[in-house]
Amino acid sequence: MTAERTGDPERNETAAERADRRWNETLQEVRVAQTGAQILFGFLLSVAFTPRFQSLSRPVEMLYVVAVALGALATGTLIAPVAYHRLLAGRHLKPELVDAVGRLVSVGVILLALAVNLSVLLLLLVATDNWLAWLVTSLITLWFTLCWLVFPVLLLRSGGRRAS
Repeated sequence: MTAERTGDPERNETAAERADRRWNETLQEVRVAQTGAQILFGFLLSVAFTPRFQSLSRPVEMLYVVAVALGALATGTLIAPVAYHRLLAGRHLKPELVDAVGRLVSVGVILLALAVNLSVLLLLLVATDNWLAWLVTSLITLWFTLCWLVFPVLLLRSGGRRAS
C-alpha cells in the first residue's frame, strides 16, 4: 500500500514526506538564527564585566537589562525546537511539531530583532551622541522591518498574483 500523494502537485510528496522536508528546512533556518542569538547573548553577558559598565547612567543600565533579557528570551526560544523534537520524536506528530516550531521560530526571530536593535542602541548611546544613537538605531530598525517583514510580504503578494 502506498501513501496518498497530496499537496503541491509539482512535488508529488506524501504528507509524511512534506513534514520531513518542512522540518529539515526549519532546522536550517533555526541554525542561522540560533547562532546569531547565542553570539549576541554572549556579547551582552560580557559587557557587565567591562570597566566602563560601572559608569553607565541609570537609563542606559536599564536598557542593558532589557537587551540582556531579550537576548536570553531569543536564545531560549530559538533553542526550544530541540526540546520539542526530543519530547515529540517518534510519536507521529511531525506535522504538528513543524507547525509549532515554525511559530516558535517566528517569535524567536522577533525577539532577536529586538535584542539586536536594543544592543545597537546601547552601544551607540555609550559611544556617540544621543541623537545619533537614536537615528542610527531607528534606521536599523526600519531596515530589519523591511528585510524581515515587508519584502517577504510583498513577494508573497506578487507570487500569489502570478499563481492565480
